[in-house]
Amino acid sequence: MKFYHLFYFAFLASTVHIAYGCSSESMINPEGNTLETRFSTPTGFKRIAAEENSYASYLRNLPLKPDGSKVQLYDGSLKSNFDVYHAVVDLPIGKRDLHQCADAVMRLRAEYLWNQKQYDKIHFNFTNGFLANYSEWMKGKRIVVKGNDVYWSASETAGNTYEIFWKYMEMVFSYAGTLSLSKELKSVQVSDMQIGDVFILGGSPGHAVLVVDMAIDSTSGKKIFMLAQSYMPAQEIQILQNPNGNSSPWYSTDFGDVLSTPEWTFKATDLKRFED
Repeated sequence: MKFYHLFYFAFLASTVHIAYGCSSESMINPEGNTLETRFSTPTGFKRIAAEENSYASYLRNLPLKPDGSKVQLYDGSLKSNFDVYHAVVDLPIGKRDLHQCADAVMRLRAEYLWNQKQYDKIHFNFTNGFLANYSEWMKGKRIVVKGNDVYWSASETAGNTYEIFWKYMEMVFSYAGTLSLSKELKSVQVSDMQIGDVFILGGSPGHAVLVVDMAIDSTSGKKIFMLAQSYMPAQEIQILQNPNGNSSPWYSTDFGDVLSTPEWTFKATDLKRFED
């Protein structure tokens, strides 16, 4: 049985390598400082079009730390499992153990909307069902949590600086997670995948990874995608390797019923999407 599994995974890796036509090293431009400029597509593939100022374009242009950078935890120490990612997203995560997997997904979505001044669309449910609207936070209201009771209190001056936005996000990080986020998102088919979709399994523990780029082979119609994640303890966002694809940053949508990522396994039915 062990020999069969080793043979199967070796075969799978080789077929992915043949399908993509190049190794991970040849797809990486060390000088690139964004996701799009750091990673090229495999031979025959072209990035799916993304409208200017769209969420897809925002994710595709995430800033990256210099090639070879290691993922840092919230306390400045390094992630021990350093062979699961290709790059580190150059965004601060705060000094508290909050910015974990679902938090990173919510953060990127909210930060995009904040940059686009779409403040009314920034809202997340706490695990107990409380709706945390950023539009209320902007008015100077703050969320008070007393046991199972959660309510708004007008306790601050109205404002909308990035510091105010980040304090809101840390409140969301504290009381929302994979369980609440998975209930907010709508299920989608892998065949309909879009940049910005999320593979998520709600629970304790649960996990979430974000689709940050996609490409298509115009001849065959095959699609590939790229994933990003944060993890526990709170850590910087990282662009994942494909453990079954010669450590390529690209995954095929033809993965079947189970998607294996370096630190979690999802079902195809775990793919979900934010509703505008």
